[in-house]
Amino acid sequence: MAHKKVVVLAGYKTVKQALVNQAEDFGEREVFPIFHDFNKGNGTRTGQKTLVATGFCSFLMNLWLSGILFTNGNQWREMRRFTLGTLKDFGMGKRIMEEKIVEECQYLIEEFEQHKGEAFDGAQVISYAASNIISTLMYGKRFDYKDPNLQAMISRDQEIIYHTGSPSIQMYNIFPWLGPFLKTWWVIMRELQTRAKHGKRILTELKESLNPGKCRGLVDVFLTHKKDLEVKHFHPPLTAETHRVQEELSRVVGNRQVRVEDRKNLPYVEAVIHETQRLANVVPMSLPHRTSRDTAFQGYFIGKGTMVIPLLTSVLYDESEWATPHTFNPAHFLDDQGRFVRRDAFMPFSAGRRMCLGEGLARMVLFLFFTSLLQRFHFKPAPGVSEDDLDLTPVVGFTLHPLPHKLRATDRF
Repeated sequence: MAHKKVVVLAGYKTVKQALVNQAEDFGEREVFPIFHDFNKGNGTRTGQKTLVATGFCSFLMNLWLSGILFTNGNQWREMRRFTLGTLKDFGMGKRIMEEKIVEECQYLIEEFEQHKGEAFDGAQVISYAASNIISTLMYGKRFDYKDPNLQAMISRDQEIIYHTGSPSIQMYNIFPWLGPFLKTWWVIMRELQTRAKHGKRILTELKESLNPGKCRGLVDVFLTHKKDLEVKHFHPPLTAETHRVQEELSRVVGNRQVRVEDRKNLPYVEAVIHETQRLANVVPMSLPHRTSRDTAFQGYFIGKGTMVIPLLTSVLYDESEWATPHTFNPAHFLDDQGRFVRRDAFMPFSAGRRMCLGEGLARMVLFLFFTSLLQRFHFKPAPGVSEDDLDLTPVVGFTLHPLPHKLRATDRF
């Protein structure tokens, strides 16, 4: 990339060897110029006070701005340790978090029912629901789906993520002096400034109502312990698969609310969710790494400080690991007896030291949202549209996400 040497890792065995077997060598984070722009202020006292109080819509964005994803050394270790411990205290992966997700499932179902079988775009309301899970974790409360603040923040985050993957920003990452001359760069900067103002307003409200003896969420923990922190620097399944998912849900769960503990008795459901994640390939290039020292790797010498890009798409579509890598096939995660099997080459959350911090929460949300909706509704395309007409070409930004689609949700019972 211009004058900078970059090593790209492709294929499951190569990526695993680097990120897992030689995790220390490849464990640092390469910070692109655009991410420096996102992260401005996190090395200062002011930045540390606003680490996670800059918005409630995207866990990814909160982590960017918290200085976890794009920092190295002691600051990264301390922030990661503190955040993991706090998430554990607040029930990440535990029953209390499950209850919050189940509660949100009911709001989501009510929203779908309001359309009475008419076609509508459900993607946005699912974004609101997922964001409410993060809001509960951060602030201890949820927001109504029609709340203009919630809608504006999600729209803003989606805009930032989309533009971050644009060709002009890729050029900016190579030639940072181009920034002030690029319209896209100014759009991102403006959205970040608006986001920061909104986050400051939320932070002020939380500080005014802070009760150290009763923490409502992660922000309260950061506010309560801010002095310590300042010191430490701290492609959808086909119809046949859908019917089989619903049959398994009816047989195992019936009409009651699905719980996380049901996961072990729903192997086909688990396989469909995993295969959807694999084929969706949401973050195809992962986030860039950097070598922490001179290292030997597969017969090559890679110098300290070299940018390394693990190509996750090459792992999720590796022809030596998947029977039909470019086709939706839940059998990738089932044995001959129909039991769910984990696959080492399933790396949508990356692997090793820099593996996604929110994986446990994300998997719980995916499972409960997916099963709750499929348990209650039949989904069909809009009138006059067949399944073959649905365009599964992803919208390319910093991540891949689907084009807008209108679907009909009709009651199963």
